[in-house]
Amino acid sequence: MYLVPDMENLIQERNNKQVGTWLLLGVAMIIVQVLIGGITRLTESGLSITEWKPITGALPPLNDVAWQAEFDKYRTTDQFKYVHQYFSLSDFKFIFFWEWFHRLWARLLGVVFLIGFVYFIIKKKFTKQMITPMVVLFLLGAMQGLVGWVMVKSGLVPEKFYVGHVELTTHLMAAIILLGYTAWFAYSLFPSMRLKVEQQNIRNYLYFILAILIVQLAYGGFMAGLKAAVSAPTWPDINGSFIPSSMSDLSPWAQNLINNPIAIHFIHRSLAYLLIIIVALFYVQSRKIIHHLLFKKWSNALMVLFLIQVLLGVLTVLNATNKIALVWLGVSHQFVAMIIVLCLVALLFLLKKPVRA
Repeated sequence: MYLVPDMENLIQERNNKQVGTWLLLGVAMIIVQVLIGGITRLTESGLSITEWKPITGALPPLNDVAWQAEFDKYRTTDQFKYVHQYFSLSDFKFIFFWEWFHRLWARLLGVVFLIGFVYFIIKKKFTKQMITPMVVLFLLGAMQGLVGWVMVKSGLVPEKFYVGHVELTTHLMAAIILLGYTAWFAYSLFPSMRLKVEQQNIRNYLYFILAILIVQLAYGGFMAGLKAAVSAPTWPDINGSFIPSSMSDLSPWAQNLINNPIAIHFIHRSLAYLLIIIVALFYVQSRKIIHHLLFKKWSNALMVLFLIQVLLGVLTVLNATNKIALVWLGVSHQFVAMIIVLCLVALLFLLKKPVRA
């Protein structure tokens, strides 16, 4: 029995929407994973579990003896010896929870992906065009897990109290790439995203925003890893100066771009100001597109999100010495950054590819 073409198309559209919805569930879970990671970092919980046990590590310690054994392992780290030496077992259980929950959510994310993948394979809902993106998603997920453990190990060495800020940033950027790619794949499966915008000047604005945003996200990771907000909890100045002289304290000079908290703070702020200007210019240009309501909605959202993000950034800096406020504001700042990424990916997806001569 053969289906008429219209019926085949209808069935394929339904299958695409189901796969797209599953991918958007993955996007939501990735966002939650990054937010849990942010709480883990801000509560200094990342080194509380000193081993990587993919299977047995899914369960927390189940009795007092097991808890004491985990605590004893943590007490061998320099973070405990020099930063958390006052910790009781109860204090340890708090930071252990966040690192364990972070790893557990990563496992759950993998399970959701695997179950959905097997289900759609059995139901034959995948098309040939979906195979390569699925493989890429699997590789990106595996890379993220590997980078996460490399990050943790960077803090479990002598004379290190926290994970390395470069490793932390690499972990963050890997998550952002996974988030953006999953969203792009999901967008491709919904009919509402197929009507394209063809306007070269808009494309140039978005590419410029994307390039600067990538650098800005990396410097956000450096800010977090080096606790750079705490080093200058003032605004609009940076410890009384708009161009701090201490930005060039390290030698060779290039080291300041990666390892100097004040220089990183200055760059992160400057990129934020630059981004808000470029996004405003893009917004003005995008208002001229009157035939694509979805593109206008996404462009409106991008403008609003950047304004919120700048405000959150300022509040995060001003409250950097307040540990409780810093957790809430820092995680909110991270959340809006990820929504901005999703919004920008959507706008780029809606642009028609230029025709090559």
